Amino acid sequence: MAHIMNDKLVFLGLLYFVQGIPYGLQSSLLPVYLRGAGHSLTRIGFTKILYFPWVLKVLWAPLVDRIGTKRRWLVGTVSGLALTCLSSAAFAPEAHIWGVAGTLLAMNALASVQDIAVDGAAVGLLKGRSELGLGNTAQVVGYKAGSVFAGGGLLAVIEVAGWSWMFMLLTFVYAGVALFVWGAPVLDNEPVRGQQADGGRRGGQGPEIVRPWRAWRKLLAVPGTPWTVLYVLTYKLGEQGAVTMFPLFLLDHHMTARELGFWNGVIAMGFSICGSSLGGLLLAQFSIGTLMRRVFVMRTVSMVFQSSLLTVLEPSPLMKGMAVLSMSVQHFLGGLITTLTFTTMMHCTQRAEESVQATHYSFLATLEVLGKLMFSALAGGVVDWVGFEAAFLFFLTLSAGTALHVWTATMTGALREHQLKEQPQ
Repeated sequence: MAHIMNDKLVFLGLLYFVQGIPYGLQSSLLPVYLRGAGHSLTRIGFTKILYFPWVLKVLWAPLVDRIGTKRRWLVGTVSGLALTCLSSAAFAPEAHIWGVAGTLLAMNALASVQDIAVDGAAVGLLKGRSELGLGNTAQVVGYKAGSVFAGGGLLAVIEVAGWSWMFMLLTFVYAGVALFVWGAPVLDNEPVRGQQADGGRRGGQGPEIVRPWRAWRKLLAVPGTPWTVLYVLTYKLGEQGAVTMFPLFLLDHHMTARELGFWNGVIAMGFSICGSSLGGLLLAQFSIGTLMRRVFVMRTVSMVFQSSLLTVLEPSPLMKGMAVLSMSVQHFLGGLITTLTFTTMMHCTQRAEESVQATHYSFLATLEVLGKLMFSALAGGVVDWVGFEAAFLFFLTLSAGTALHVWTATMTGALREHQLKEQPQ
């Protein structure tokens, strides 16, 4: 049984790794490369529009649920990413900015469909609390590792070999993963959905595709969904504001851009990955309700410590060390909470009918992205309006409110049921 679980983790980790590559390209590599090529900050800022397919993925999630198999969707989307990277090799961003934007938009669209398929496959593959914890660790760590690989490692490739060869390398990476998925034994027992799989149910499936609100009613009727929707929209609000704004405070008063890039970009991401990995191990030993209650309180305490550093404006080695410690703890706890959150989402999705599981999970994942992105966009305006100290007091209040929301759920709400069912023997 151990080797079967290892096969599942390798399968999921590899797919989430290649899924994180477009995010790393767009969020880290592309801005640096375009700025070095002389493009304006306004033009670089417009690249955030290319994330839009991730918001829309819930609209086409029912197709992935009802047509074909997860293997076909995964092979098709990863192969499409390989072809997109091959076409990207023909464009130089300094001369063909719109061509590069088009290929990145296509990569985001394909990656968002791949995300639906791999999430649906994970829901079916992972059984029991320990497998859910390890599987969601593979998801979070794999995605972050892919993002770091694209946003950091590929910068070195560009400096040595150039833009075209970097995308040729990605073409071979995606093509290799597509071949791996095509022959992966973990999906051998997957049923075929749609009209070809069960002709006797065509009359029942057709109306739902034509009238999708029936599928939406199924989503909202899944036990625990209302609480989970509110949770995924709000659980990162305070943390996201602090993660976005605290590095800018350090840039203004205590660190150079190079120092900040190393401590916040490399070291902090390493702590985030460690936190995500630890989350999977802890889920094998403790109930998710107990873990979430304790970790959310710890996150609130860490934000109190970080907020206190805002009163120190004079640079000093001690202050720099305290700032690095604060960021490291914050990212570690953030990674741990992310793993617990995606495990909670998957636990909720497994209560849904199999025909809507991928759609249900994509719905929750879309709301999770929306909650983080909306507040990230507003955090800078809040700081400009009221200043760092008052803004961080607001972020701290949001974080404490989320901790109270989780604490209440573990005692009387949705997480109490999880905790009672999953108590270790």
